[in-house]
Amino acid sequence: GCGERMGVPTPKQFCPILGRPLISYTLQALERVCWIKDIVVAVTGENMEVMKSIIQKYQHKRVSLVEAGVTRHRSIFSGLKALAEDQLNCKLSKPEIVIIHDAVRPFVEEDILLKVVTAAKEHGCSDYDLEFGTECLQLALKYCGTKAKLVEGSPDLWKVTYKRDLYAAESIIKERISQEICVVTDTEEDNKHVSHLLEEVLKSELNHVKVTSEALCHASRDLQQIILDQCYNFVCVNVMTSDFQETQKLLSMLEESNLSFLYPVVVISVHFLDFKLVPPSQKMENLMLIREFAKEVKKRNIWLCGLLISYPQDEQKRQESLRQGAIVIASLIKERNSGLIGQLLIA
Repeated sequence: GCGERMGVPTPKQFCPILGRPLISYTLQALERVCWIKDIVVAVTGENMEVMKSIIQKYQHKRVSLVEAGVTRHRSIFSGLKALAEDQLNCKLSKPEIVIIHDAVRPFVEEDILLKVVTAAKEHGCSDYDLEFGTECLQLALKYCGTKAKLVEGSPDLWKVTYKRDLYAAESIIKERISQEICVVTDTEEDNKHVSHLLEEVLKSELNHVKVTSEALCHASRDLQQIILDQCYNFVCVNVMTSDFQETQKLLSMLEESNLSFLYPVVVISVHFLDFKLVPPSQKMENLMLIREFAKEVKKRNIWLCGLLISYPQDEQKRQESLRQGAIVIASLIKERNSGLIGQLLIA
């Protein structure tokens, strides 16, 4: 599609969401289904190189490209020919069932795909559709006399058509990758205690989000497993007397893991300070170095920002300060505002 209704010069399937092309999310949704053997994408000649670069950058597997036709149905026909074993130089095996899917429906789930495949096995399909195709099921029933089945889709199975749909899609993706937060600290008892307090407040304020905590060291298998399990949100609690040592260790682990090539990873470097004992201005100069760290790791799709939380001696005031800090953390993770990368916030 050329995306005329979108009102932007870029074809809608290539429009970025959190910096990543829309079609990459659609391919990822299909790749998650283990019983889908091959994925064929019909692409116009002018966008072929763009599509190849997307496949390479986001490490998509099982994907083959064919040149699209002048209409949707001609494009489908091109894709089907690539799956026909009798075609010259065909590298793909002939499938029993072929699912036709829009590049701009990124939220398709495995259960609806399974329903479609099951219905196709039961009802078959019509070979008239490629020449005189229509998306109206009633016309197919009336004029072709073919067996047809209408499968009810999920609420998320909608098509990105207009510019506002891009914002809706981005909102859904942000929500999905904000469901887990890992609070990271070092092994010193004082810092573990502070980290535990913050973790408990986060759990209280964000009761629908999974909050875990792990010790920070390169030998920590638990933390490495959390990274492997694709947690995209980290709160790094730094030692009271240091600036960014703990955060730098975590950033190194994340860079080595290659976690961020699909989604941006949010890292919030948290620092505690009793403002009565140490004026914020005294600590601020060192903490402003976060801008340089953030600029560097942003190249790897890691979004770093800092948070300075007041840590008074009075327990009631401390709890309120932690609660305010938790609200800021929740907002940074949910909103994923790239404009706040490298900023130091105060709670």
